[in-house]
Amino acid sequence: MDESVSLARLVHRLEEVVGGLRGIPVDVERVDDDELVRQQIAQVVPAAGELRAMHPWYPRTEKGSEEREGRRRVLDALERGMKMRTIVHASVMDDPRKAGRVRQLHAAGDLYRIVDEPIQQLLVFDRVVAFLRMTPFAYAPGTLVIRQQSLLTALIDLFERTWAGAREINEPTHRLSAREREVLALIAEGRSNSAVARALSITEAAVGKHVASLFTKLDLPETPDDNRRVLAVLAYLRGMVR
Repeated sequence: MDESVSLARLVHRLEEVVGGLRGIPVDVERVDDDELVRQQIAQVVPAAGELRAMHPWYPRTEKGSEEREGRRRVLDALERGMKMRTIVHASVMDDPRKAGRVRQLHAAGDLYRIVDEPIQQLLVFDRVVAFLRMTPFAYAPGTLVIRQQSLLTALIDLFERTWAGAREINEPTHRLSAREREVLALIAEGRSNSAVARALSITEAAVGKHVASLFTKLDLPETPDDNRRVLAVLAYLRGMVR
């Protein structure tokens, strides 16, 4: 089964479970005040030993002192021994400033991976509490604070499945657009440009432009000794095979 389909079904099932909890006295709280959510997270952080995080966008940071303070809090938590793993959507890496911060924190020990499929904003501290954004829109109000063990187990399973299928932060293929990745995947199947064009219902000229672009992004200059098509496929395989 396609991994993205499996994850979509798991997310749908989780939404059904959460929906069925309305009116039932369980340890799930809806908080619409973002400031209150931030306060609750701040209370959890000092005692937490592990953080699993997923972000469909990069958390909002302000310029100057607030951004430095946010980065400092992460570094302080790493220094005291907190284990952190973070999954971000590939679009985050399109912003050089955000990409630079991601790589800095990754090098410091907050391990990052990248996915292309839609994900929900999620923070899971140890196996104690999770903060799940209720809508997929950036900064929209509404967060579920979850301490119910059965739901925590489902959320951790969702994270681990997503992590297992995600790409390493330093893999070159994260710089490719969604269309370029589609083209490269078909090339890896041994298809010619004309066959790729038919499969994607685009012109062969458009395929040629995508191929030229992915060669550039993968740092594959034209040389008499190298087959760039083969080298691009090897880069693709290194990014897909775990």
